[in-house]
Amino acid sequence: MLYSVTSSMKANDKTRLDFAADVDFDQILTNPILDIAARFWDSDRYRAFTICYRSMRAIDDLVDDRKTSGAKISAGEAADIARMIDDWLESMCGGRPRDSFDREFLDVRDRFAIPLWPWKRLRNAMVYDIQHDGYRNFLTFLRYTEGAAVAPAAIFTHLCGVRQGRGGYERPVYDIRWSARPLAVFSYLVHIIRDFQKDARRDLNYFALDMLGHYSLTVEDLSRIARGGQISPSFRGLIGRYRSIAEYYRQSARKRIDSVIPCMLPRYQLSMEIIYALYHQIFERIDPDNGTFSGPELMPSAGEVKARLELTLERFSPVEN
Repeated sequence: MLYSVTSSMKANDKTRLDFAADVDFDQILTNPILDIAARFWDSDRYRAFTICYRSMRAIDDLVDDRKTSGAKISAGEAADIARMIDDWLESMCGGRPRDSFDREFLDVRDRFAIPLWPWKRLRNAMVYDIQHDGYRNFLTFLRYTEGAAVAPAAIFTHLCGVRQGRGGYERPVYDIRWSARPLAVFSYLVHIIRDFQKDARRDLNYFALDMLGHYSLTVEDLSRIARGGQISPSFRGLIGRYRSIAEYYRQSARKRIDSVIPCMLPRYQLSMEIIYALYHQIFERIDPDNGTFSGPELMPSAGEVKARLELTLERFSPVEN
């Protein structure tokens, strides 16, 4: 599948990118973007990625599934859910696994020298989520992204930068939160616009309330539009504003990626480029003036994703380190 791309490269480039020839694009095109990017890693590090994200996904799904069930969440139930998350974190921090997955997670955490703070940030975001409906203002939303988006992205950039030393894996030489933040926020904003219709139909709103108020919109307006209602100029203004903010973070992400990839081996450099390229592909489809903001409109087809992957690989040139 990749031979037509790699065969046109210079011989020395092909040698440095021979790991890419083992990836079958057709098997991964419908996977989450982070997973697509991580498929270019060695198997040991990819396994670490799947275990870390499985643990985070379990916490996130616990909250999302409850919020979309329809029944109002009482203060007591919210406290119970927060306690469940805290109990898990306490067992991880204390190295007291409760089952086989916990033992597997602790093994990965220790071998790859992964810090626990991303899970603590995720915990804060999920507890906020279970206790609140929406974000009072955009600053509150940005604080929420520290756990919902930056934390998992930091784990990804950590795994991109660890190096095998004499005593095992050594932590990256760069700050993983600093390196991950702009790309994570850019990606999250793209997610919010791309998934607007799906989320609103599930009674989930990720637009800050002060932003809605600025454009004279309500959560009920979002639900109506998501279900086929007329798209108002106010809503187009809201999407335009979010797109402009995403553009700011996109530019910051591009600069941040360029500054940290020299600290990574080629296959991990490539994975960072793939994340950027695939989210940029969605970003390019956002049309505040004429779009319908539906899932099919904003989601690239499998063929388009494959074409962007092949173009990214063709243009990729590893940075010497």
